[in-house]
Amino acid sequence: MDLSILIVSWNVCELLRQCLCSVASSQYSVARQEHNLTTEVIVVDNCSADGTVEMLRAEFPEVRLIANPQNVGFTRANNQALAVAQGRYLFLLNPDTEVRPRALHTLIAYMDAHPRVGMIGPQLLYGDGSVQSSRRRFPTLATAFLESTKLQQWFPQNRVLTRYYMRDTRDDATQEVDWVNGSAMFTRREVYDQIGGFDERFFMYSEELDWCYRIQRAGWQIVYLPTAQITHYEGKSSEQAAAQRDIYFHSSKIRYFRKYHGAFVAEILRAFLLLMFAFQIAEEGGKWLLGHKREMRAARVRAYWQVLASGLKK
Repeated sequence: MDLSILIVSWNVCELLRQCLCSVASSQYSVARQEHNLTTEVIVVDNCSADGTVEMLRAEFPEVRLIANPQNVGFTRANNQALAVAQGRYLFLLNPDTEVRPRALHTLIAYMDAHPRVGMIGPQLLYGDGSVQSSRRRFPTLATAFLESTKLQQWFPQNRVLTRYYMRDTRDDATQEVDWVNGSAMFTRREVYDQIGGFDERFFMYSEELDWCYRIQRAGWQIVYLPTAQITHYEGKSSEQAAAQRDIYFHSSKIRYFRKYHGAFVAEILRAFLLLMFAFQIAEEGGKWLLGHKREMRAARVRAYWQVLASGLKK
């Protein structure tokens, strides 16, 4: 098998259908250009309640389906797919994506020509065709204090995040990077055989950061390739549970820093993040008292209380 396309899905039936249609179209295009190329698609469904499994069995019988009886998380589900995949290349793809024309051909051709490249991140596009930020440098502790916190809202153009998001490089330039967005990750079987799959202690978020860090430490290059394009309708699974999304995002950030920078740094980060959520509760509560968009403010306070109550210890 040349290429395995691996998709983990949770309650995004319509988006998954679009994704699989785009994959099928791309497979057909590649087959016309590379007559001996063989591909497979594996979907792991994390106990969706929106008819996803029934849709797959009825409309895409050629897809290999793993239907989990419960939501086991993004990392474990991807590891389930990786364990049965047979391709020499492995393409981990989110269900809220669409593969653009020639993307698969471009990814395969680049990998074939660059044997030291262990992973490629294609260019991600929003639904309107604009470029989505998808390449990163490894985070510092300053990054962790700024990213997705009130400080980022207050200082959006700070130098720390400019460097982290690689805004000093061109979106249309092929370049070596530290890590790429987990929505579309194209890697070699040799990489998986050497370092294994995702660290399942990350339920979701930061798992691709951790994986890329391990890939680089093993001596492989990671490349951002803008000539291969994927449309990404960002966050359609995670937005279904906003509080849980925040809990998993920030607790995974803490877990990453504990893993590579130690428990002391991780606990400082945890305390800071919890303080930020306490501040946001006070801020939203004050706006509620003033009568400003009370329904929205109350929903935010409830979500932030859930985050605070979790202690960010997922």
